[in-house]
Amino acid sequence: MKKKFILLLLWVLNVTVLVAQDLRAPAYPLITHNPYFSIWSFGDTLNASNTRHWTGADHSMIGMVKVDGKVYRILGEETKSYKTVLAASDEEKYNFSYTESAPAADWMNPQFGDSNWKSGAAPFGNDKGPVNTNWRSDNIWARRTFNLGEADFDKLFLKLNHDDNVEVYLNGEEIYQRKGWTDRFQYIPLQEAAKQKLKKGQNVLAIHVANTAGGSWLDIGLVAEEALKGKVAVLPAEQVGVELNATQTIYQLKCGPVDVTTTFTSPLLMQHLDLLARPVSYISAKAKSNDKASHDVQFYFGTSTDLAVNSTEQHVAAQEYASGNLSVLRAGTKEQPVLQKKGDNVRIDWGYLYVAVPKSARPIQYISTTANALAPFAGNVSPPAQEALQGKSLVLNTILPLGKVGSTAKEQYVMLGYDELNSVQYFGQNLKPWWKAEGGSTMEKELAKAASDYNKVIAQCQAFDKKLYQDALAAGGKAYAELCELAYRQAIAAHTLVKSPEGEILFLSKENFSNGSINTVDVTYPSAPLFLVYNPDLLKGMLNGIFYYSESGKWNKPFAAHDLGTYPIANGQTYGEDMPVEESGNMLILTDAIAKVEGNANYAKEHWETLTTWAEYLRESGFDPANQLSTDDFAGHLARNANLSVKAILGLASYGKLAGMLGKEEVEKEYTALAKSMAQKWMQLANDGDHYTLAFENEGTWSQKYNLVWDKILDYDIFPKSVREKEIKYYLTKQEKYGLPLDSRKTYTKSDWVLWTATLADNEGDFKALVQPMWKYANETPDRVPISDWHETTDAEVMNFRARSVVGGYFIKLLEYKLEGNNSTFGTW
Repeated sequence: MKKKFILLLLWVLNVTVLVAQDLRAPAYPLITHNPYFSIWSFGDTLNASNTRHWTGADHSMIGMVKVDGKVYRILGEETKSYKTVLAASDEEKYNFSYTESAPAADWMNPQFGDSNWKSGAAPFGNDKGPVNTNWRSDNIWARRTFNLGEADFDKLFLKLNHDDNVEVYLNGEEIYQRKGWTDRFQYIPLQEAAKQKLKKGQNVLAIHVANTAGGSWLDIGLVAEEALKGKVAVLPAEQVGVELNATQTIYQLKCGPVDVTTTFTSPLLMQHLDLLARPVSYISAKAKSNDKASHDVQFYFGTSTDLAVNSTEQHVAAQEYASGNLSVLRAGTKEQPVLQKKGDNVRIDWGYLYVAVPKSARPIQYISTTANALAPFAGNVSPPAQEALQGKSLVLNTILPLGKVGSTAKEQYVMLGYDELNSVQYFGQNLKPWWKAEGGSTMEKELAKAASDYNKVIAQCQAFDKKLYQDALAAGGKAYAELCELAYRQAIAAHTLVKSPEGEILFLSKENFSNGSINTVDVTYPSAPLFLVYNPDLLKGMLNGIFYYSESGKWNKPFAAHDLGTYPIANGQTYGEDMPVEESGNMLILTDAIAKVEGNANYAKEHWETLTTWAEYLRESGFDPANQLSTDDFAGHLARNANLSVKAILGLASYGKLAGMLGKEEVEKEYTALAKSMAQKWMQLANDGDHYTLAFENEGTWSQKYNLVWDKILDYDIFPKSVREKEIKYYLTKQEKYGLPLDSRKTYTKSDWVLWTATLADNEGDFKALVQPMWKYANETPDRVPISDWHETTDAEVMNFRARSVVGGYFIKLLEYKLEGNNSTFGTW
């Protein structure tokens, strides 16, 4: 007993220490508006690495502060500029000699005879898009012979895109190998010994790629780093703190004798749809002397035009101009392939990126190549005279003088915006962003509003952030509140807001780093709590398209569809398999959740016939599900899924509840009784002594019954309280270091579901015991990406997903708190 007490005391002390710490985010949100306009810092320090799109592609933003002539870097890092030594296929067509059969051992040597090998144009791969030579076998051996007029390069890099494992030889000697795959060109520095293998005249690159699973790819070139022009010493500012709030990320940095606060604000205030939809973020720099002296201070902000391309090989056109009271820089691809690309790991390459500053700030703006970007700021040379420029990876530069800065802080800001032109295609019709759907709106007008509203918007964001934290703290404690702050912008920015041709709100999600589906119902379902708390109209915007799909006759199955397509094309389901019980239960439960929050069933009334069809399907096929997928499709098919059965039962209960709200009393009685009788049968079939099974009559298994949470917070009272009490008690015996596994099959988990499961608990201690490991995962995961909802509970490593909207599910406890009568705290912002 004494030993147990000591261990308990140590556990309590450890939890206390952890909760006292501020959460270290896996990645920090900087610019967050929608799946295309989403930029993050993938580490602890703002100026230690390039900023990136959530997919990992460089979306470089650079921030500098000059203090009395000394230059300090506060944001990002200087981007390298390369000149081509040997072009890859993005620049010019070239051929490989290749074989898909194992060659002789000396195949990589320059003198090897490859005349019997096949010839094909790069890139090689199995993708139907930009592939020039189809390759679907397990291995490929390729040789590229080329001539150089010179071979003396200071900093030489392989420019390589491969899938999967690769070995690279230069003139017979191995210079690089890697297990794994890439999804874009990587620039790999070559060591001196490798560079020495390069010679004037004829050379041979030989490459072996093993295609171990999934896709295949090969494309290769050589580049040399260009020296930056006008370069002076750039000192890294010392970061002394970072604060992550719901709508703002705030960095405190020391630039010698001047302290700088850099704030990134994306004003995603959900009760103001016009503001939410305005694709403009603010980046501000506030400087203050820390030595009581006065100092001359300038702020520099540069953003790469890579924000407007899918790949860095695409050409862009940029221009500088004035618009009203604003100085503006704009850039976009020359090609402008509007809505031509769809899929998961892709970025926008249509529309236009904007950087705008009030003229009153006396800005100096110019467009440059990467090599010339910093020269006018760091080297005190005149900026280039051109007002327009074309090329690849250009930089939009802004210099803002703060003048003499003393003990009174001075602030300047820039606005970063993006005009998509068209956001999605919806059943054959291209839809404009919400902010321009009515016609007459321009990005210049939106930027002007954003500038005029700056002080007001910042104050609103600060007030909202404070209130969100206070409410989440009251609902679930400090660790829970910090997880909500972390999830807020990510959940919203995985959607785009548009109006349907009928004028209905559409808030369409992208299934990030999963399969790229648009408006996936079982992604809407876990994300819903956030939107139920702050604006249920946005949840309606997630359901409207699915209702339309069925009610228009375009989807004629007796259950709900899985999705509307592949982002950004919403012309109908593209997922290869239906999830009939999953999606029908989701739609019924969420429709009732809207009614609960709004206090009426008006929305359900509009779709009653469709809801009835889905309820009838669940009545016939939902209780004992056939072998099928659920939202946890990565875990595979499962028959008699007990948690999926819970969803079907509660879906029927929700239908009964809605019927009662609409005055259909006999329907309410029928379906409530049906759900309760199913619950009793469920308890018999799933019973396994001290817990309930993963699948009916499958003894020795278990799973999180996260779907039960709606029975508690929507007051269905279908399952006895003892069911969730038994489950919570059992779950507490199954936790790993980084959380409760999803079920008995694997040790991985889904953090959104853990938060739902924790909300089943009826006491604060059990809730916090289940939430704390989720905080620990977020704080300690080695994978520095926008938080993944799917991780390994033994070591906190990410399984796959990232930047998904489902983290809106973290707000389930806050939703319960609101529905318990704390509604007055959720005011208008």
